[in-house]
Amino acid sequence: MPTLAPLDLDDHCISARFVQDVPFFALASGEVHRLDHGHHVSAQHDGLLCATPSQDDNALITTGEDGKVMSLDKDGTSSELANIGYKWITAIATGPQQSVGFASGRKAHIRLKDGTIREFEEERSIEGLAFAPKGMRVAFARYNGVSLYWVNNQTAPVNLVWDGAHIDVTFSPDGRFIVTSMQENALHGWKIDGKSSDDTRHMRMSGYPGKVKSMSWSAKGKWLASSGAPAAIVWPFSGKDGPMGKAPLELGTRGDTMVTCVDCHPTEDVVAIGYADGMIIAARFEDSKEALLRRGGNSAITSMNWNKDGRLLAFGSESGECGVIDIAG
Repeated sequence: MPTLAPLDLDDHCISARFVQDVPFFALASGEVHRLDHGHHVSAQHDGLLCATPSQDDNALITTGEDGKVMSLDKDGTSSELANIGYKWITAIATGPQQSVGFASGRKAHIRLKDGTIREFEEERSIEGLAFAPKGMRVAFARYNGVSLYWVNNQTAPVNLVWDGAHIDVTFSPDGRFIVTSMQENALHGWKIDGKSSDDTRHMRMSGYPGKVKSMSWSAKGKWLASSGAPAAIVWPFSGKDGPMGKAPLELGTRGDTMVTCVDCHPTEDVVAIGYADGMIIAARFEDSKEALLRRGGNSAITSMNWNKDGRLLAFGSESGECGVIDIAG
């Protein structure tokens, strides 16, 4: 049976993440809590907005209302990576070669390993950004689509157009697809390994009763799990045209509450599903079999993250109910 080690922090948890198998909990107040031979607290920001691990898994990278980009390693060493003045930094992503991307308003910045910062500007606000799985290429989600840039080239961006507000963006692990979440209760995707004139490269994934605020790719990139419904909606991406013409899986269906967070297991075709009432289950893609990981709580699950070997699951909620679940007991 799974065992739960609770951590009550009394503040909105923006991100629960593992850094070298150490659980980190980044809170809206600006504090980051970590559990490493005891409970440690670091004050990183005057209001924290985003947090994500570095790609080399050596630090948690955070942004805030104070215009700073900060790094915190598992030993508690904190360092400032960038400071753009008192502007809210509302999107962040980490890339290869210790690169960090962050956005505020219409401007995005890519910080390289040597401290050099490249700046990009769009006509509308940049709501989300992501690095491609290979090469120094970035995607910016914005109104009416996505812009694709090569960080080290001065070439014009590739514009992927679809009407509406795009609020987050992700690349498939094989780099063949880009998917955005939208303001209008839908996902939209593009197949980017084909000809740009090919109309079939658009992928419409609609029918959600709520906004999709969480997306997660399966271990081998064949599935994309998403929130925004009373079940985890899991789209198949194994074919050459992604999910087009195929029905998604619906895992962990509950008629009385919405899925608010999903996180796919690092090695198995299993997804952790968090709900608006604080419940967490794990569901298997193959046969929809479910395992209860947490019975529920006082608020919605906002973030989850498996550790490297998939034995531990860190989670956080709107009211600060956090913890670590050991699925092996």
